[in-house]
Amino acid sequence: MLEFEKTYLAKYLPLDLEKCEVRELMDIYIPADAAHPKMRIRKKGDEYEITKKVRVHADDASVQEEYNISLTAEEFAPLSRVEGKRLRKLRYYYPYGELMAEVDVFQDDLAGLALIDFEFATAKEKDAFAMPDFCLAEVTQEDFVAGGMLCGKKYDEIEEELGRYGYERITHNS
Repeated sequence: MLEFEKTYLAKYLPLDLEKCEVRELMDIYIPADAAHPKMRIRKKGDEYEITKKVRVHADDASVQEEYNISLTAEEFAPLSRVEGKRLRKLRYYYPYGELMAEVDVFQDDLAGLALIDFEFATAKEKDAFAMPDFCLAEVTQEDFVAGGMLCGKKYDEIEEELGRYGYERITHNS
């Protein structure tokens, strides 16, 4: 499936976010020794999957081919023991106009980081989209915020990169 997406650093979390559907996501990126793993095993609430994303164009992270395989809990359990880089986040599904924003509030070692993704049906829709006021900066093309690069890191390790955008740590009661 072709995916058109934009990713933003959050300026702040929308006030009514707590009223939205939320799921805890646990991602395991493999292989563990890759600098930027492209495959992940995910637990999203009571759903499980393996996903691999591949850029359509090497220099454009906003258009990717995404391959998903649904798993059962029984299939996920042994796979979750694989050596991999892990991260945990809360994903809020925030309605924004005709779109659904995915507001990811990172937990554990990445607490303080919040990213917002928008997915689009077409490249034209993606290109015409204007950044919402609760977003600080578009970081779609920045590798340092890609899941495969964030996994296994601590907030302090990306703080300097975030500082280039004037990002300030977001506190969130989860």
